[in-house]
Amino acid sequence: MVNKIEQDHQRFRQIVRGKIRKDLRRFLSKGELLGREGRRVVSIPIHDIDIPTFRYGDNSGGVGMGDGEEGQPVGQPQQGKDGRGGEHEGRHLLEVDVSLEELADILAEELKLPRILPRGAHRITTVRDKYSGIRPQGPMSLRHFKRTYREALRRQLSLGTYDPDNPIVIPIKNDLRFRSWNEVKKPQSNAVIVYMMDVSGSMGDEQKELVRLEAFWIDTWLRRNYEGIESRYIVHDVRAAEVDKKTFFSMKEDGGTRISSAYQCCKELLDQHYDPADWNVYLFHFSDGDNSSDADNRLSVKIIRENLLPVSNMFGYCQVASAYGSGAFHGVLAEAFPGGEPDELGPRLVLSKIGGREDIIDSLRTLFRAGR
Repeated sequence: MVNKIEQDHQRFRQIVRGKIRKDLRRFLSKGELLGREGRRVVSIPIHDIDIPTFRYGDNSGGVGMGDGEEGQPVGQPQQGKDGRGGEHEGRHLLEVDVSLEELADILAEELKLPRILPRGAHRITTVRDKYSGIRPQGPMSLRHFKRTYREALRRQLSLGTYDPDNPIVIPIKNDLRFRSWNEVKKPQSNAVIVYMMDVSGSMGDEQKELVRLEAFWIDTWLRRNYEGIESRYIVHDVRAAEVDKKTFFSMKEDGGTRISSAYQCCKELLDQHYDPADWNVYLFHFSDGDNSSDADNRLSVKIIRENLLPVSNMFGYCQVASAYGSGAFHGVLAEAFPGGEPDELGPRLVLSKIGGREDIIDSLRTLFRAGR
C-alpha cells in the first residue's frame, strides 16, 4: 500500500512539473514568487488539475426513490442564466508547494542548461557528522529501535523465554543499541555573486523590477549548483558603493552614470574578500547602457579585461531597455570583446538584453547555456 501511495505521489509530482514547464515563461515573469519565498519554498497556482475527492450532497432523491417519470434527470441540475445550463468550462485551481531547487531543475530541463562545473581546487571544506554504525552506548535520542528490538528478540530466543503465542518483546538495558557517527571532511564548492546595478535617473522602477526578477532566477540557478553562496550588491551612478540587498532593489537616485566606478568597487571587494583559488566568482551588471563618456567606456573595458575577467567564472552584462537610456554600452562591450574572451567552456563575458518580462527566460538561457 505504501509503495502504491508513493507511486501515485510521484505521478502527481510529474503532472505538476509538466504544468510548470508548460507555463514556465509566465512563472519566471511573476513577481509574486519573490514575495512568497520562505525557507526556499514557493507556492505556485496550477490550473486544470482536478484532485479526486468525495463530494457530499443531498441524497433525498434519486433512482428508485420518490416520484418521477422515465427519462427525468436525477437530482437538481446546475443552471446558468434564464434557467439554462452554463456553457463555460470550470477552471480547477490548485496551489502546490515547490522548492526552489525543484524549480531550478525544471528551469534547466526546459532551457537545456548544462550543470555548472566549478573551476579550480575545492580548498574550502566542511565538517559534518555521518552516521556509519551501531554501538551499545549513546544518548537516547540516537537509539536505534530496530536494532534494539532485534537484540531483545535474540536474547529471549536464546534464553527460551520467547512465547510465539504471546509475542511480547521487552528490551532491557543491555539490549539497547545506538547509532554512531564519524566526522567527515567534505570539499565544498563555494561561489560569490556580485550584483551591480545602475541607479541613475534613467533607470526607473520598471527597469529595477526586471533586474529584481532576473537576479532572483540567477540566484536560484546558481544555488542549485553550489553548496555555499554569498551575494554582494553594488549600486552606482557617478560613484559606486556596496549596499545590502534591500537597499539594492529600492534605492532611487537622480544623476549621471560612470560605469567604471562600479567595476572598480567590485575589483576592490574581490581583492579584499574572495581569493579566486577558493571561490567561484560570478559578476552581473545591470544597466540601461548609458555612460558618461567614451573615456569611461575605455576605462570600464580595461578594468573588465585586466582585473575582473581573470578572476571570475563569468561576467554577465544584462542591458535593460529604457526610454531614457542610450543603450550604447552593450555595443561597446560587443566591440571590445567580440568573442566574449572564450576559454574551453565558451565565452567568459556574456551579453544579454532584457526588453520586458517575457525576455527573462531567453536572457537566462544566454547567460548559462555554456555551463559556467
